[in-house]
Amino acid sequence: MTHPMFDLTGRKALVTGASRGLGYGMAEALLEVGAEVVIIGSSEKTLTAANELANSTGGTVHPLQADLGQRDQLTGAFNKSLDLLGTLDILVVCHGIQRRYPAEQFPIEVWDEVIEVNLSSVFILDQLAGQVMLPKGRGKIINVASLLSFSGGFTVPAYAAAKSGVARLTMSLANEWAARGVNVNAIAPGYMDTELNTTLKADTNRYPAILSRIPAGRWGTAADMKGVTLLLASDASDYLHGVTIPIDGGWMGR
Repeated sequence: MTHPMFDLTGRKALVTGASRGLGYGMAEALLEVGAEVVIIGSSEKTLTAANELANSTGGTVHPLQADLGQRDQLTGAFNKSLDLLGTLDILVVCHGIQRRYPAEQFPIEVWDEVIEVNLSSVFILDQLAGQVMLPKGRGKIINVASLLSFSGGFTVPAYAAAKSGVARLTMSLANEWAARGVNVNAIAPGYMDTELNTTLKADTNRYPAILSRIPAGRWGTAADMKGVTLLLASDASDYLHGVTIPIDGGWMGR
């Protein structure tokens, strides 16, 4: 039985980047405790993911396909989500891209692409959600940051800059919206076993070096995102504002 504080029955949620990986796990967590969810993904796999989620949880899932790096598609998908849900109580912004080049060779057009997808679109979605939630005096916004919100990484300057921006954006919005009933917080995943990290996992030098520093002794999975998602989406976090929570197997403390 779900504790009443974590019961999301009747709540309406939008989760981006939910056709796979961490976003899929976060959407699944919301569905398992009663939320109705729209998932947005960039590929046709979004429909398959929605069917899988509906079958595994028994919940109501609406799939939308959109490229959130294109602003017209982003606003169109958000508006369609409102049409499907009727309102919005929870926003989870989990989509993102990764591009790797040595910093001195990093193409400026690739920089622009990463910043648009990983930071600018996050602000736009948060802003649109705020416009729905603030008049109601209640809502939960969960951004997905990264360990690189706190450090620089290697060969990913645009990603590190964007994810640092997500953490500070989260604090900025919380400063303005906390007193008006909208919680804005972020999750900073550590090294996760997802498609985004395929190149890193194949690096025979860095992979073992990273693993050796994780006190938990393993990389994270989508299931590791579920608990913190439910915390930040539910009444349990009503007095939690502007924080970025690392889910990293202890990496930050090492």
